[in-house]
Amino acid sequence: MLREISVEKITETVRELCISANKKLPLDIEEKISAAEKCETCDLAKSVLGDLKRNIAAANEYDLPICQDTGMAVVFLEIGQDVHFTGGSLYKAVNEGVRQGYEKGLLRKSVVGDPLNRVNTNDNTPAVIHTVITDGDSVKITVAPKGFGSENMSGVKMLTPFDGRDGVVSAVLDIVKKASNNPCPPMVVGVGIGGDFEQCALLSKLALCRSTDKRNPDNFYKELEDELLEKINQLDIGPQGFGGKTTALAVNIETAPTHIAGLPVAVNIGCHVTRHATEVI
Repeated sequence: MLREISVEKITETVRELCISANKKLPLDIEEKISAAEKCETCDLAKSVLGDLKRNIAAANEYDLPICQDTGMAVVFLEIGQDVHFTGGSLYKAVNEGVRQGYEKGLLRKSVVGDPLNRVNTNDNTPAVIHTVITDGDSVKITVAPKGFGSENMSGVKMLTPFDGRDGVVSAVLDIVKKASNNPCPPMVVGVGIGGDFEQCALLSKLALCRSTDKRNPDNFYKELEDELLEKINQLDIGPQGFGGKTTALAVNIETAPTHIAGLPVAVNIGCHVTRHATEVI
């Protein structure tokens, strides 16, 4: 039996998620910043982590965005196949929710309508929308605003099967080293392995939407996450690039089947304000 959902509900939900994602950091990341401050042995790094905590607290107290770069709105839609949308276009409803959210939340509008002519759309639309059809009759919406200080530091490496596990480790470390202080560390590192050129990139962004408390369920990849986190934190980039042992808060890996001749690897870097908010309708 089909379940009808009005697109007005989609607009309303996206609007509120845009605001909450930009103003409230996920608890797992906030807790990891606090834990890092306690464990950090470099005095300057410890001081910077304390400043980050105070910034998060101030944003919460004064109802302000955690970061001035409120990003492009990346919207993930997981739509049950038994859902029927009523009242208009789904994608128009999503973009209307983004428009309302960035207006109501007084969020910075950072989207230009053309990559070369660069005229601001003045409402932060269009959003980047990813849609997956699932079983059931619910709709799961995740809004992940992505600032470009970190987005610009991301990368894709088209490895070969010969490169193997060591090649993946080397590729991830190379991208993080080149990123250095630019993505406002301590960062969350999303890694996509497998698929093809575009799927591995999507996997890496999805990885950033996973709680940093939730490790990969496959022990092989959990151990790879742990190894990469350890090696990244040995790079001495540190909080905001001032040195120390807290360059990354977590490494999240997502994987997909791939071609016999390929080993695509993507790294999507999130800053210390790796934002995302989810609601199920």
